Amino acid sequence: MQRALLVTVVASVVCALLSCWLVLIGWSLMGDAVAHAVLPGVVLSYLVGAPFAIGAFLFGVGAVALIGAVRETTRLKEDTAIGVVFTTVFAVGIVLVSTTPSQVDLSHVLFGNVLGVSDADVVQVLVLAAIAFAVLVLLRRDITLYAFDRVHGHVIGLPVRRIGALLLGLLAVTVVVALQAVGVVLAVAMLITPGATAFLLTDRIQRMLVVAPAVAVVAAVAGTWGSYVLDVGSAGLVVVCQGAAFAVAWLVARRRDRRAAGLGRRRRAPAAPAARAARAAPAAPGAEGARRADGVPW
Repeated sequence: MQRALLVTVVASVVCALLSCWLVLIGWSLMGDAVAHAVLPGVVLSYLVGAPFAIGAFLFGVGAVALIGAVRETTRLKEDTAIGVVFTTVFAVGIVLVSTTPSQVDLSHVLFGNVLGVSDADVVQVLVLAAIAFAVLVLLRRDITLYAFDRVHGHVIGLPVRRIGALLLGLLAVTVVVALQAVGVVLAVAMLITPGATAFLLTDRIQRMLVVAPAVAVVAAVAGTWGSYVLDVGSAGLVVVCQGAAFAVAWLVARRRDRRAAGLGRRRRAPAAPAARAARAAPAAPGAEGARRADGVPW
């Protein structure tokens, strides 16, 4: 349980930090694609006896490159290219899982097995998460400019293409980190839900980068502890807690927007009938031409 809690919290923080920029850029579907595309790499890594992280990272980057190639060489839009590539690669992974003779249950790659992580897995998660976290924090200003205005960034000399490639590489690394905690399927939620929740609660990127990891940590602790108490799957419950946090943020945002809309309507409301009648009433006898000392009519 201690190892599970450590891995889940670390993975949640890194995924939440990256999810802020994924939501702002509009790369949520790209995160989905990379998360599913790593499955064949994990299976092949097992077959050759290599660490899972190597195969997952290579296939994640390869999927991104393949999506870019399809988008640039055809008339298909980006979302269509993503859908075709990631479903095909993910299906290849499922076929490999079903046909691989193994005494190891590779299905935990799909749905996670955080309670079964080894000490080596913990070290791998900590190292990869530290690298991703450090790069995101150090380059947060450049990445934020890339998310909001790539044209302006290019004009001032920002290496826009390199930053885009760096983000995709960090996405692959983050997916590998989340893979140990919640598996391929649920890693998508960890890469989208915290950032979307923070986006509803604040309109400043600095606050988003604090709110999203905070929400993710609370969900990780509550989900891991709740899985022990309720005897349910820890990975699924962590994501359910993140979904509950999003629901609360959605309700808060709706109430705030309604209140702001009502205040705007009151400010634009026409004058009351009594006030309009008073303005339209004729002046009192003898009041015509009455002026103050400075010449302004009473």
